[in-house]
Amino acid sequence: MEESLIHSLDAQELASLRRRLNHWFKSQGRPLPWRMTRDPYKIWISEIMLQQTTVKAVVPYYERFIGRFPTVAELAAATEEEVLQYWEGLGYYSRGRNLRKAAIVIQSEFASEFPKKLSELKSLPGIGRYTAGAIRSFAFDLPAPIVEANTLRLYCRLLNYSGDPRSRDGEKTLWSFAEELQPKREAGKLNQALMELGSQICTPASPDCESCPLTIHCQAFAAQNQESVPLKKRRPKVTQTVEATIAIRSEDQYLVRQRQSGERWEGMWDFIRFPVESISHKQKLTKPAIQTLSAEALNKLSTDSVNINDRLELKTEIRHSVTRYRIRLICLHATIDSIPKSLPENTQWATLEQLAELPMPKTGREFTNLLRDELKNEE
Repeated sequence: MEESLIHSLDAQELASLRRRLNHWFKSQGRPLPWRMTRDPYKIWISEIMLQQTTVKAVVPYYERFIGRFPTVAELAAATEEEVLQYWEGLGYYSRGRNLRKAAIVIQSEFASEFPKKLSELKSLPGIGRYTAGAIRSFAFDLPAPIVEANTLRLYCRLLNYSGDPRSRDGEKTLWSFAEELQPKREAGKLNQALMELGSQICTPASPDCESCPLTIHCQAFAAQNQESVPLKKRRPKVTQTVEATIAIRSEDQYLVRQRQSGERWEGMWDFIRFPVESISHKQKLTKPAIQTLSAEALNKLSTDSVNINDRLELKTEIRHSVTRYRIRLICLHATIDSIPKSLPENTQWATLEQLAELPMPKTGREFTNLLRDELKNEE
């Protein structure tokens, strides 16, 4: 069955599909900044940013990042800390680290020139099959199949593919179909149009079939299966956790720690943070609960280097998600009399102004901004 689906369109149907799609994209395609260029570097940056992030959210980050690192050479010359600072807020920070690593490889092994071969592109850190195809087609206008979230959904509906698109057979079917769709010329424009149609018309819920230029070619539309195709991805089990973070202040400086390899947000700076055992995810923060938490924090944090005694106060709570974890973050504040001569490992003291120049996780930045606002109100 799958083999017949792969070759379901003959040459005349393929020509019709491409023609209809390109005509629609010419009038309906959004003028996104990375569509205004054929620079493989800028296209690469946008594609990495768009992974796990919406177009609307990416635009200001993309413009800021390109403004600071306009070429692959300048990205390769930057420190990891600075790259992470400009990536801050986009999440999935391994993407930012891999950008820098790949830039260094392009600089050293390809003389700052982006390779055109799919195999060479896929050899770069952080570049998989889809991203390699996107760079090859968008920047060099060379045929390259692409399958990502939006085109996966579109292809499944065009083929009325009811199997699991993420299985080995499903991937083979969709990638083969994507390759079949590739024209000999203007592959970049066609791939952009496929992604745009999937994003704007062939949406996960309630697809706008009345506005779709490809309904004549869509087998799911013919069978009225567009709401049930593709097969939904099984959601991972959510784990509820409770953590605490403590902003320890001495005069105008705060103690922050750099996250280490194997930890979330590797390479970024944050206030001292640890898992909480004494409070559940839904438990109210009563005075006795806060006292118990304070005792737990003191037990974990009071060392020869830093002793916060019992001067802990609750500032706020932040609820946030990291992959399959739903985290209740309790934000505490403590003031110590003087800066100790020695420091715990991987920590440093920094003013709020200095923290603005350090890369921080979103929750750390939110807590920092709260502290800054409080100080302004006190003045």
